[in-house]
Amino acid sequence: MKWSLFALVIGFGIDLILGDPHGFPHPVILIGKMISGLEKNFRRLFPATPAGEKTAGGFLWVIVAFSAALVSGCILWCCQKISPWLRLFIESIMCWQILAVKSLKDESMKVFAALKSGDIEKSRHAISMIVGRDTAKLDEKAITRAAVETVAENTSDGVVAPLFFLALGGAPLGFFYKAVNTMDSMLGYIEPPYQNIGFIPAKADDVMNFIPARLSAFLMLVAGWFLKLDTKNGWKIFKRDRRNHASPNSAQTESVCAGLLGIRLAGDAWYHGVLHKKKYIGDALREIEQEDIPLACRLLYGTAVLALLFCLLIKWILIMIL
Repeated sequence: MKWSLFALVIGFGIDLILGDPHGFPHPVILIGKMISGLEKNFRRLFPATPAGEKTAGGFLWVIVAFSAALVSGCILWCCQKISPWLRLFIESIMCWQILAVKSLKDESMKVFAALKSGDIEKSRHAISMIVGRDTAKLDEKAITRAAVETVAENTSDGVVAPLFFLALGGAPLGFFYKAVNTMDSMLGYIEPPYQNIGFIPAKADDVMNFIPARLSAFLMLVAGWFLKLDTKNGWKIFKRDRRNHASPNSAQTESVCAGLLGIRLAGDAWYHGVLHKKKYIGDALREIEQEDIPLACRLLYGTAVLALLFCLLIKWILIMIL
């Protein structure tokens, strides 16, 4: 387990430096292709009924999640047999690919740069790369709001939760989580044709993110204190609005972020041509501004560093116990 601790630190450092270089092979792409392939095959194999599609989604979830953990675990086992240094190197690379601190910041800052240029179509394209909602008719404020929401939500999904599972079970458990989260991203919609086949993947993601989402919210509050943001209001909005989302987890960090920044997030949004009525999160103490995107990114980085320290503590305790 000591090797996994070192790998976690090294992987975190690599992610901060390199992020997700375009063209570099990424296992999540393979996981995504596996999900797409199994979805097509299982839709043919199982009855096109709600029960049949939910069963297909269950089988798909088990195969993808456990395959991701098993393959990564076998690779590390083989590396350990050759040399512990080889295992450290490979697991460090795995940890890097599981984390998404710099890539989340980079993609959101592309939206910021596009907004700064005044090109609304470029801004809509940039935000479409990181959100699932329809973006063709979004105005400047809506684009900015979507970017801040994405940074806030994915601080948990893309940073704190992966760190948490990497600390508990190394890269295999980290990839298990990454596969679960990817299935939710690809299948976890309530509109046809995903509402049934994506049912189990969506619920499983809710379960796995239950603790990390709440941990993320508290760490974000602490990060906000270090950044001299309105921590009192962050705590107030967190207590009031943390359940203002269809997901039990998404509003945890969004509510903290909204409170710290003194802005209002969420509200109605279009997905796949369908209007989704959503509650607001936070109070509009001021109008949202383009500069809130880099501010949310600073909050992301502060939360990420605190999460790393917390997860290293968890890892060290596990090492002492085991």
